[in-house]
This record gives sequence, structure tokens and C-alpha cells, in this order.
Amino acid sequence: MKQARVLIVDDDRDLAESLADFVEMHGHQVTLASNGKEAIECFREREFDIAFMDVRMPIMNGVDSFLEIRQLRPDAKVVLMTGFKEPIVDRALQNGALGVLQKPFQLSDLLAELEGATKPVVLIAEDNADVAQTLRLMLEFHGYKASVAATGQDALARVQAGGIDVLILDLRLPVMGGLQVYETLKAQGTPPPTVVVSGHLDSDNDRSLRRLHINECLSKPIRVDILLAAIERVVGEPAYNRDQREVGQPRRS
Repeated sequence: MKQARVLIVDDDRDLAESLADFVEMHGHQVTLASNGKEAIECFREREFDIAFMDVRMPIMNGVDSFLEIRQLRPDAKVVLMTGFKEPIVDRALQNGALGVLQKPFQLSDLLAELEGATKPVVLIAEDNADVAQTLRLMLEFHGYKASVAATGQDALARVQAGGIDVLILDLRLPVMGGLQVYETLKAQGTPPPTVVVSGHLDSDNDRSLRRLHINECLSKPIRVDILLAAIERVVGEPAYNRDQREVGQPRRS
């Protein structure tokens, strides 16, 4: 799982600190806020992969702040936390909140929500419909969000549109070949972490891959364990230094 930027919002300082310690132990960056207003300001200043937000808080409750956060960042991922039966929670769920953790909850439940929200989004650029469908189902079974592009041109457009964390790229694609797709992306900026797959590797392809600095290249047919390991390698898990905090004084109350 990639390192995530996590916001924890709770007026119970001891609980918030305990949750932050647990999340940091799993290699993620944490920012703390003690009420809904602070949470909104945090989202105004930076992006988060996921936020865990208490419902009952002073100044502004978690539901109202979630709805305002969604105005700032429509794709914000927020899980609510509460120890009460809260009718207002339904408003948040209807407007896109990921779910509710009922206090007291198991730390494993929080970690499951975090892992589900931060799994990389994978684009499979593969023109063989059967192979593409098999890979998509396999990745979704392991918790990834996956979609398929059947041509190189489609793959290029999907990556350019944003939101793709990992590209699984077949070398032989109609309309635009895999190497051309990657070269175009590289010329336009930084392409997403890419795993090249091919049933036809030769010395020319090998030289091209080395020139483009593509290190992950798998031969078809693809074993699931090998593909999953390759994805983990290209996504990477940067070492986390507990003394390094995000700009803006994370862990504030």
C-alpha cells in the first residue's frame, strides 16, 4: 500500500493521538484537527488521501464540515466516526461519505478503510478482451480499482485525464503501440508507474525499454503473484520518518 496523507478530526485529543500513532506505525503521514472548521481549513491548504472525522464536535460537526469539504474538493474521501445513533449521518452517506466507524471500533477496521481508499487505481492497456477482463477481475479481487483501455490512443487519453496511479501497458496495441504511448507520456511530463507486459519481447524492445528506463517488464502469460509484486515495486513505499511532518504543522489540535 502506498504512503497516504491522512487527516484525523476529533475533539478527543487522546483518541486522535492514539489513532495517529497507529496510522503512522503503518507508514502514513498524519495531520490532526480538533473540529470541523479546522478540518475545512486543512482541506483548503492541502490534499488528503482520506480523512477520519468525528461527528459530534464543537464549533462545527463532522457532517456539516464534510458537506463543505465536498464543495472544496468533490473527490474528498471521508469516513465518519461516532459513538451515537446519528440521524444526520445519512446526509453525509447520501452525499458520498465512504462509511461510518461506530465507536468503539477495532483499529483493524480503520486500517481496512484506509487500505481500501488508498489502493492504487490501475489502468490495463490491453487489446485482448479476455486477458484484459481476467487481469481486471484479478486486481479487483486483491482490492485495486482497475479499468481497461483497448487501444494505445485510449490509454494515452485516459492517463492524460488524470487519476491513474499505475499503468499496465501491453507493447502491441492497435492505433498506437505501447512504446509510443509511453514515449508520448514521458515527453509530456512524468508518466505513471508502468509495468510493461508482452508476449513478444526481443532485443529491439529490450533496448527501447532500457532507453526509456522501464524496469518492470513481464512476459505473457502473467502470473498473478508476479504482477502484484511488480505493481508494489513500481508504486513504491517510501521510508517514513516519524520526525518528518507535512508543511502546515500536522498533528495540530
